[in-house]
Amino acid sequence: MGNVYTKDIKRVARELYDKFKDQASDKYDDNKKLVDEYVNVSSKKVKNRIAGYLTRYVKISKNKVEAQEASEELEEDLESET
Repeated sequence: MGNVYTKDIKRVARELYDKFKDQASDKYDDNKKLVDEYVNVSSKKVKNRIAGYLTRYVKISKNKVEAQEASEELEEDLESET
């Protein structure tokens, strides 16, 4: 069973991803440094949760992009065959 994240943690992680998409990574330690650098939160637990959700969000976003590209390639192949 997975973790349950509050709306605030999700919102902050998504904002970080939107602003620093090129720096966000699918590695937790890299995202932890990113959160330390750009988010002003004193709680270690909250920082770790934001970094964890950001890591998951990056992985999900990459998978969506890859799936979309694969479906576009498939459509192009089908169109070229007919």
